[in-house]
Amino acid sequence: MANYIHVPDEAPAVPKIEVTVDENDYRPGALRLMKELRPNWKPSEIKMKFFTDGITNKLLGCYVGAVMQDVVLVRIYGNKTELLVDRENEVKSFRVLHAHRCAPSLYCTFNNGLCYEFLQGTALEPEHIRSQPVFRLIARQLARYHAIHAHNGWVPRSDLWLKMGKYFALISKCFKEHDRLSLEVPSPQHLRKELVWLQQSLSVLDSPVVLCHNDLLCKNIIYNQREGEYELQRCSPRHYCVTG
Repeated sequence: MANYIHVPDEAPAVPKIEVTVDENDYRPGALRLMKELRPNWKPSEIKMKFFTDGITNKLLGCYVGAVMQDVVLVRIYGNKTELLVDRENEVKSFRVLHAHRCAPSLYCTFNNGLCYEFLQGTALEPEHIRSQPVFRLIARQLARYHAIHAHNGWVPRSDLWLKMGKYFALISKCFKEHDRLSLEVPSPQHLRKELVWLQQSLSVLDSPVVLCHNDLLCKNIIYNQREGEYELQRCSPRHYCVTG
């Protein structure tokens, strides 16, 4: 789907820095990134905060001073996540969203991750998003995503079924290796039948194909009290997806 995502000409270029950050010994690699991105920062004064809510990726905040003002987020890709996530497509999506004021600034990519702007605010909890004022604001923000035209004249096609097929190909070995998984989860054959049923049922609905967030965990929704609105912190969608 990368060919179908058109990055606007006015979107800033994103440099690639030849650095690999070790998730178990991240400071040396992160300092090399800050040397390029924040050359005026003294290495001895750079503080780092690890955010622990990520499931696959590791997220690190770099800053100087007593208050987290200018913070550079360093996202270290999880092991083998490139098998499922198209990284080129992800960066293009990030740039498109930033151009439409729906994403923070993307500072750079590196060998196993990317660096981007930190959005000030509070990460939401399940009880927050249950309130009507909150979920209305979230719906309004998501509608902004879905209204973005990033196909540049192409007829957009859903990547959902291709991604699901790729996912099944990757997990097939897990059922053979983990007996507990085999007992608690339907068999791959049963899940594939459900996937075929979903594809047959949903493909005839003529739903629009739009840009989607595709990682809408509660912690990825940030409330910016100063602005009085909700922001989607990790706002790079993985691919086009049919909304329903």
